[in-house]
Amino acid sequence: MITRRNFIINTSLATTAVLALPSLAFTMDKKEIGLQLYTLRDEIAKDVKSTLEKVAAAGFTTVETYGFSIKDQFWGLSPMELKKILDANKLKAVSGHYNLGSFLYDGNTAELIAAIEAAKILKSEFLTIPWVDEPFRKNIQDYKKIAARLNEAAKLCANSGLKLAYHNHDFEFQKHDGITGYEILLKETDKNLVCFELDLYWVVRSGNDPIELFRDNPGRFKMWHVKDMDKIDQALNTEIGSGSLDFKTIFKEVKQSGMKHFFVEQENNFAGDSFESIKTSCSFILKELL
Repeated sequence: MITRRNFIINTSLATTAVLALPSLAFTMDKKEIGLQLYTLRDEIAKDVKSTLEKVAAAGFTTVETYGFSIKDQFWGLSPMELKKILDANKLKAVSGHYNLGSFLYDGNTAELIAAIEAAKILKSEFLTIPWVDEPFRKNIQDYKKIAARLNEAAKLCANSGLKLAYHNHDFEFQKHDGITGYEILLKETDKNLVCFELDLYWVVRSGNDPIELFRDNPGRFKMWHVKDMDKIDQALNTEIGSGSLDFKTIFKEVKQSGMKHFFVEQENNFAGDSFESIKTSCSFILKELL
C-alpha cells in the first residue's frame, strides 16, 4: 500500500534524482538537434526536397530557415509548400531568419508582416532577426533605435503567437563610448518580449565568454547557434567537436541561459561533403553533449 508518507519520500527521492540530472533536462527535449539550413545553402539552391530528406536522415529533428523574401518566398517555394516537405520528413522549423532591414531602419512593416505570416504557416515558435547592416550600427543611438524597433516587432509577433529573437555576430560586441551594442540591446529590449539567439562562435570570436553572458543575463538566450571554430584559423568553422570551442562546459549552462532550441551551423571549411559534415556534428552532439 502506498501511504502518504511513502508517497512524500518517493516524490522527494524522484525530485532529488531529477535535480541531479544535467541542466539540459530542464529546458529542452534531449532528442532534439537542430540545423540552420544556411549550412546547406549550395545544396538547397539545387534541390530543396532532397536536401531536407538528407537533413532528416542525418539525425536532425528541427531546422531554422533563412532567405525568405516577399518575391521569392523560400527558395521559390511558398511557406505551405515548404511546410509539406518538412512534415514529410518529420522536421519542424522552430525558427527562421528573416531579414527585416526595411522595418529596422525605416519602420516599414511590409517585410515584417510577410515574415510573420510565413512563420505562422510553418508553425514556427520564433521569428529571428539575423543581421543589421553596417551603416545602421555605428554608435549608441543606432543601437538604441534598433532596440526600440525590436520591441515594436516583438509586440506584433506576440499578437500572432510568435516570439521575436535577435541573432548576433561579432560586431555587436564592439564598444561605443565604453558600452557594447549588445549590452544596449540586452538592456533596452523588453525581457518579456525579445529573446536572443546566441551564436557561440561569434561570441568567442569577439573575445567574449558565453557563460559570462548567461550569468549576467539569465534566461534571455532561448536559442543557440552551435558553431565550432577551426583550431588553426579562427576565421573558419569546422565540424562540431573538431574545433576549439569547449561545448561540454557551455552545455552545462543550458538552464541558466534559458536555451530551448539550438541549431548546428557551419558556414565554411567542410572536411569533405557538407552532408558528411553535418552527420559528424550531429553524431558528436548525440554522443558527447546530450
